[in-house]
Amino acid sequence: MISDADRSILKQLQTNCRLTNQQLAAETNMSASACWRRVQSLENLGVIGAYVARIDPRKAGLDFMALVHVSLSRHEASAVRAFVRSVLDQPEVLQCFATTGESDYILRVVTRDMSAYHEFLNRFLFQQSVVVQVNTSVVMHVEKDSCALPL
Repeated sequence: MISDADRSILKQLQTNCRLTNQQLAAETNMSASACWRRVQSLENLGVIGAYVARIDPRKAGLDFMALVHVSLSRHEASAVRAFVRSVLDQPEVLQCFATTGESDYILRVVTRDMSAYHEFLNRFLFQQSVVVQVNTSVVMHVEKDSCALPL
């Protein structure tokens, strides 16, 4: 369980993970040493998993995004593990969600354009023997894109 002080640190880091320890301590009303110890503890516990730069896909030349609903023909552990392992190796797949409902997985995929997405489907997804159905929802516009948790 995280404390209110930890939650305060996490809220600040979600907004700007480039804050110096001094700045973070000031924003959270802690001493620099106490703040540093708490951040170290949160990192060691795996609460803070990484510090990353958020890159705008369109400005990086990746203009096509889709949510790809994938249904599998078999659900035994070995088939599912093999599918998931292969998905993890695909740089176009930003996220892979195991879901309930009509599809087994939803993938968030980005590529340069529709042609590159078509190539991704043919090169990778349609080659997976366990995949029985693929439905693509093309993202026309992103209204909200946040990784900040509601702490």
